[in-house]
Amino acid sequence: MLCIGQTDTTHYSTSNETIDAKVHLNELSLQLNNESIYLNVGNKQNGELDVYINGDPQTLEIKNGISKIPNQKEGLLFITSGKQQVLYHTNTTKKAKIQLKKIPLWMSLVPPLIAIILALIFKEVIISLFIGIFSGVFIIGGMQWTSLSFYIKSLLTAVDTYVVKALSDSGHLSIILFSLLIGGMVAIISKNGGMLGIVKKMSKYAKDPVSTQCITWILGVLIFFDDYANTLIVGNTMRSATDRFRISREKLAYIVDSTAAPVAAVAFITTWIGAELAYIGDASASIELLKDQTPYSLFLSSLKYSFYPFLTLAFILFIIFQRKDFGPMHKAEVRARTTGQVSPAQTEEEDEPDMEDLSPVKKSKLIWWHAAIPILIVILSTVLGLFSTGFNSLTEGLSLDQYSWSSVWAAMEGGFLTKLGNVIGSGDSYAALIWASFLGVLSALIITVSSRTMKLMDSMHWMVTGFKTMLPAIIILVLAWALAATTQHLHTADYLSNTLGEHLNPYVLPAIIFLLAAFISFSTGSSWSTMAILYPIAIPTAYAVCLANGMDSDLTMEIILCVISTVLGASVLGDHCSPISDTTILSSLATDCNHLDHVKTQLPYALTVGIVSLVGISFSIILGGGWLISLILLVISGIILFFVVKWLGKEVPTTVNSIDLTT
Repeated sequence: MLCIGQTDTTHYSTSNETIDAKVHLNELSLQLNNESIYLNVGNKQNGELDVYINGDPQTLEIKNGISKIPNQKEGLLFITSGKQQVLYHTNTTKKAKIQLKKIPLWMSLVPPLIAIILALIFKEVIISLFIGIFSGVFIIGGMQWTSLSFYIKSLLTAVDTYVVKALSDSGHLSIILFSLLIGGMVAIISKNGGMLGIVKKMSKYAKDPVSTQCITWILGVLIFFDDYANTLIVGNTMRSATDRFRISREKLAYIVDSTAAPVAAVAFITTWIGAELAYIGDASASIELLKDQTPYSLFLSSLKYSFYPFLTLAFILFIIFQRKDFGPMHKAEVRARTTGQVSPAQTEEEDEPDMEDLSPVKKSKLIWWHAAIPILIVILSTVLGLFSTGFNSLTEGLSLDQYSWSSVWAAMEGGFLTKLGNVIGSGDSYAALIWASFLGVLSALIITVSSRTMKLMDSMHWMVTGFKTMLPAIIILVLAWALAATTQHLHTADYLSNTLGEHLNPYVLPAIIFLLAAFISFSTGSSWSTMAILYPIAIPTAYAVCLANGMDSDLTMEIILCVISTVLGASVLGDHCSPISDTTILSSLATDCNHLDHVKTQLPYALTVGIVSLVGISFSIILGGGWLISLILLVISGIILFFVVKWLGKEVPTTVNSIDLTT
């Protein structure tokens, strides 16, 4: 892979002097000459061109508009200069000859679109994702349409390179291990009666479908520190309770998915905060207006424009308390209430084949704390793990006579929230989650065996069974990661950001970035990668556009803050809508809901909130921005969503077949 970028200035040399001048490109292309690859900048000027090759800055000497590219290796060659981008595939034949083939950049959209379209058409995710990966590998390899061996090679490369790389990533392995351990813990505390004990204990609060959904929402908000932990804990814990009141699995998956990421995105202390602050800090470092602002202060100031996360949390409550749903979700809820079939399958025979019988063993005592203790251990251990790794990480930049949490805290700069955010943000969330899930499984085993509910051998058997229930979703997760790798290699996000962001106006800039971030997140299935790609582009662009239009510093600051928040919120929106998103897949996994049914029922709700959020963000900047205007518009947007549910929603029955679901 070779990625080249250009700075604004080129040094043109003459026999007497060197002058600085901006580069004006007529075109950008590659050409072969004497088995070497040359960059053609489309003019006849001579001088020096500053570029980035594989991330390393270099200076190429331009002669008559052409420069030789040094040390070119076989693979993709992505070149960008200003608004111009080209993508080539280079190949060395057996006769040591170089072949050069241009790949149209619009084809970088093909792999994710194929995966998404096939999944929605055939309602089968695994094969759809794999075909998407195969198409990406085919394009990356140079698209040799007439070669049968090339098709076979692409098919095998999809497995031995992209799937294996998805599995070899330490972060991905951490998520897989965490998911397996959580699945094992849930199986144990289900068989020992603890989960049913929690349901019975909560029954005095969860008296009907409304209160049960409300408790699910509250738990989703309370476990704010990590979206993965939130999804798996709340989904697995509340599933039996929602089943009791005939709440569809699709509805449970929606509540779980739509509380996890929005809360983790905007809460002051989360596993997201480190990445968010790093992206914001890097993007704002060279901006004069922001030189006295810390990344954390920028993040906090931008929260007033976080329409989508806050409105999503409010929208869930409107749906719950009005007892109304619309679109595919209403059909799912009516099915669950009237037939008792909470799973999307029409009959028990058609139910999910991977579902296991995790009902309590006969001699279980249904003691609630048999499940509550392992769950609390997971939550507390995650928080302590984040603190431990965070403090350890921060010691590298501090001069301390003796290490302790208190000494690190005292040596840090800033207020309480700033320090707390830096500690959590510097923590290793993957390590914390693995420690926590392992301790959760261990405590569940100790409680189960010591209470003589099950023997150790039986407990281990059900732990492994819990692992097995996670495998289908983990397969989907791995394939989604592999597909994301193909979009990264094809520079899908770079193409989208350049194509959709050409014509910018300060007042419509947040709206454009909102649509761009949502589409990139939807196409790649990752809100984090979307933030990583867009923040370095969006923040400097917002400043430059405002500067070029002569805006005062106050309004410029508000537009930058709005852009910061918009990238974050729209990334979550695209994540909610994408069937290849890891958090969407985990939500289906935790709630034992068919993945595509979860996507299909959640999509109208996410888009509804997204449209209202887009309008609210746009008007907030048009009216000058600020806390007061943003809060007023946030309230107005919430009222609009309330009436959307009231007018579009249809009531869901609470009494069916002589069963009163309110008792």
